[in-house]
Amino acid sequence: MKEITLETKIAELLSDYPGMKETLIAINPKFKKLNNPVLRRTLARVASVKQAAIVGGMDPLDLLNRLRESVGQPPVDAAGETAASSNESQEKPVWTSQEPAATLDANALLDAQKNPLAETGKALKKVGEGEFIALHSDFKPEPLIEEFQKAGREVYCEQKGENAFVTYVRKRGK
Repeated sequence: MKEITLETKIAELLSDYPGMKETLIAINPKFKKLNNPVLRRTLARVASVKQAAIVGGMDPLDLLNRLRESVGQPPVDAAGETAASSNESQEKPVWTSQEPAATLDANALLDAQKNPLAETGKALKKVGEGEFIALHSDFKPEPLIEEFQKAGREVYCEQKGENAFVTYVRKRGK
């Protein structure tokens, strides 16, 4: 079996290690979302162990070592790994105080068997340059944030409550 690292994709874990979904849920109840087949087919393919930890509000190294322990791999130390998230030290952009062009609910999309990444992407195609979409969720959608950043979008995520996050995704102005 492959060594589990912070960059290992959740979909790989689920396919390489039988019972891993249950292990993840036992480690953190927020991972119950893995029971959703759409989430497993879509977000689990792009989400790394590190990103899943951030979604679950955990220290990435702690999750990594608990997963490694569950499959008989020795723990690892921090050795240069950082647990910083996408905009931990970033100031809230001024544009997020305006009214969003559209608002989506990631949890409702998942419940409806839809992919929040794809649905947000579709909604972004309908908005003008410089406009943005607000995506509400009960978790920090770290894999989505990273995918939008890779696509050249401006992204800012803020925690509004214990289980309430708003991720702002903006088309860049010309």
